[in-house]
Amino acid sequence: MKRRPSSIQLGGVLIVLLIGAVHAGEIRERANATDRLANVRDFGAVGDGKDDAGAFQRAVDSRRGDIFVPRGTYRFGRTVVAELDRIGPLSITGSGTATIIMAGPGPAFKLVGTHDGTADPSSVKENVWLNQRMPTVSGLEIVGAHREACGIEATGTMKATFSKLSIRKALHGIHLTKRNRNVIISDCHVYENRGIGIYLDHVDLHQINVGNSHVSYNAGGGVVQRAGNVRNLQIGNCDIEANMGQQTPATANVLIDATGGSIGEIAVTGCTLQHTHSAPGSANIRIIGESEVRTYAQGERRGGNVTITGNILSDVQTNIHLRKVRGVTIVGNTVWKGYEHDFLMEDCSNIVVGSNVLDRNPRYHYGDGATANRGLVFRKCSQVAVTGLNINNVRRKEAAVILKTCRDFTISGCVILDCDRSGILMDDVQDTVVSGCVVRDTREQAGKTAALILRKGKDNLIVGNLLSGKLDVAANSAEVANNLEN
Repeated sequence: MKRRPSSIQLGGVLIVLLIGAVHAGEIRERANATDRLANVRDFGAVGDGKDDAGAFQRAVDSRRGDIFVPRGTYRFGRTVVAELDRIGPLSITGSGTATIIMAGPGPAFKLVGTHDGTADPSSVKENVWLNQRMPTVSGLEIVGAHREACGIEATGTMKATFSKLSIRKALHGIHLTKRNRNVIISDCHVYENRGIGIYLDHVDLHQINVGNSHVSYNAGGGVVQRAGNVRNLQIGNCDIEANMGQQTPATANVLIDATGGSIGEIAVTGCTLQHTHSAPGSANIRIIGESEVRTYAQGERRGGNVTITGNILSDVQTNIHLRKVRGVTIVGNTVWKGYEHDFLMEDCSNIVVGSNVLDRNPRYHYGDGATANRGLVFRKCSQVAVTGLNINNVRRKEAAVILKTCRDFTISGCVILDCDRSGILMDDVQDTVVSGCVVRDTREQAGKTAALILRKGKDNLIVGNLLSGKLDVAANSAEVANNLEN
């Protein structure tokens, strides 16, 4: 006869099963804890405005990788450094409610990688793919509280990604140094910093996208490259304004300065760039090409391959300033309030300026706006096509379009109206064609202005234009034919 287990035996079995279940639950909980986001408060951060840099450093060094920063005000007296090859892949994220007060010198966060290859996958070492790819900082506010405080610095990184950040009152916002590849900066507010908003500082950097961001009121410039070697820089759909101080050296909302380095493959598209005309030497876009290199042929230009298209530009001394660059397309922009110039191009070649509107809208040209001179100036330029341009009401300039010591130009299909002194001025110009343009002055003083002046030149052709005002062409400087003059 089978014996039934006693109640004591059943109880013992239940206890064993219960202990096993509790033990298994603990194992699962520990595993889940390893997988879930590491909250900085688990490492001692409080978020009450006292120094939490040590707690953040412990969280980074824990190698957990996924670090969450909840709502609070976290004060740093020193930089939190992420040595990516040692700690592995890293993401520091908040939901937008956390503030980091950087009360010490240097960046609040510094990402340090070891990538020394290119963007070519075959040049990326295995340890970079395993430990360093795509370090991410997102969803935080960083506020500077020290004269040398910065937001974020990245060096030696591969695919660094910065998004949904607010960085203000620091020295520099996002600071890229040495070597970085495949950087994405998106949906950020880089605002009211004493230095540069997004700073490419002597950096060897290919493939960087800056998109859908506000970069404004940074006294040293908005998006700035100085020296280094930069390729594939795309700036799109951003509001970039007032990035120049009254007491700072001349800068720009977008400043690309290749002196001592090299540049190429740059696009600025779909942005609003404006302010501040009262800052000395201010510009919306300023691109300075490479300094001469001994291995280059004498006077050879290499810096360039730039597209500037579909932007709104206004309220600076010069809206677009190019120097010693080549291969630039400027098309589809709406431009006004260039207080000194709308476009200034010096020692450039292979340029297309086409189908832009350069207007004097009454809404913007009262008060200080009335003192904006505007106009286009080309100096020592060659192989340039100016086509489909619509420009009006240039004031206090020799002409709306000025060419000095230039050659191999075409100026065609342009409408140039109601400009002081003259519509087009060419001085020491050769091998240039002006055709199919409307150059008129419809104001009461129209008889006092010239349509076109050619002071000095040779082998030029002026043909098929509709002109009102004087056509003043130096002897033996051009063939003039089939123009309708009123």
